Amino acid sequence: MANVVQDPSVRPEAILGDFSTSNPLVTFRKEDVAFTYGSKWKQRYFTKRGDDYFVFPAQWDVRDRVWRRYYVEKGTDWWAEHYPADQMQRPTGPLCDGCHSVNYDIKAKTVTEWNVGCEKCHGAGSLHVQYPIAATTVNPARLDAVRADDVCIQCHSQGQPRTKPLDGVYYDWPVGYQPGDRLSDVWMLEEHHLGRETFTHWPDGNAHKNRMQGNDYVQSQMSVKGVRCYACHDVHGTPYPAALRQPDNLVCAQCHNSQLQPGPPGPIEQHTQHKAGSEGSKCAACHMPLIARTVGNVSVRSHTFKFVSPVTTKRLGVPNPCTSCHTDRSNDWAIEELKKWPSVSPWRVAE
Repeated sequence: MANVVQDPSVRPEAILGDFSTSNPLVTFRKEDVAFTYGSKWKQRYFTKRGDDYFVFPAQWDVRDRVWRRYYVEKGTDWWAEHYPADQMQRPTGPLCDGCHSVNYDIKAKTVTEWNVGCEKCHGAGSLHVQYPIAATTVNPARLDAVRADDVCIQCHSQGQPRTKPLDGVYYDWPVGYQPGDRLSDVWMLEEHHLGRETFTHWPDGNAHKNRMQGNDYVQSQMSVKGVRCYACHDVHGTPYPAALRQPDNLVCAQCHNSQLQPGPPGPIEQHTQHKAGSEGSKCAACHMPLIARTVGNVSVRSHTFKFVSPVTTKRLGVPNPCTSCHTDRSNDWAIEELKKWPSVSPWRVAE
């Protein structure tokens, strides 16, 4: 399970930011931090005032080990125009906590537990504790493909509630959703406008920012064919990054191999034109490029599984995996190289 929110009074080592050196962005002390948020790409810092938590205006870039400003400008996230400019008047309850806790109570501003616990994906558990049988809990494996993926998309998406505000408050998470429901009854995904780059989307419809795996996925052929999030990920924990069920290409090769219809013919080197075992021969390198920005120049993987051609880069400015890796090369070079690949249709790289 994701342990994004941590209490530094219990785990002091959870604080990753450098507080030993003065920085004008950092207007708070370690002692002021009630919770840390994140540890993989970025870390933000929550403070408690009254019954609410608020995010300090500086975040730690974990990869590049630098402080960066944290502030949501108007004209970016939809909710920003409904809140004061002052960071200490933007509580995390309506803006964050619904996804980073279990059973956030919008009236009492309390949670059953912080982070993603069992009930976040399996629904209320008291009856299951009393009668531990399959019928007393929600199992995504027994739901239809849409409802099964909705369990993940409830938080792994950028969207807006269908009803807003609720009692005068604007929430940035699907209030009222419970596992097994149709998420679309209470939540609508942010629109993308083909040909136009926005805060949330690239011009081709790929996610422009992080936490949009669901926005990407529902556009994909994987989703169309009924493949579910848990076919690749096991949120209960695995030894592999991103809670993958198997490492790297093996998780893709469950279905996409030369013996099965969806797979490329021949050995992997024939399909990728890169040496087996190399970075360029990983399925994700080309089909899940790092184009969804999270902090600074750190990006996370797309989940449409579409190959972004360098032609698309020239036309629409969407980063492609070829020149993102071969940074000293041009889009024209990449286009000419792809034309030589035996498995690439010339129509896919036609200008």
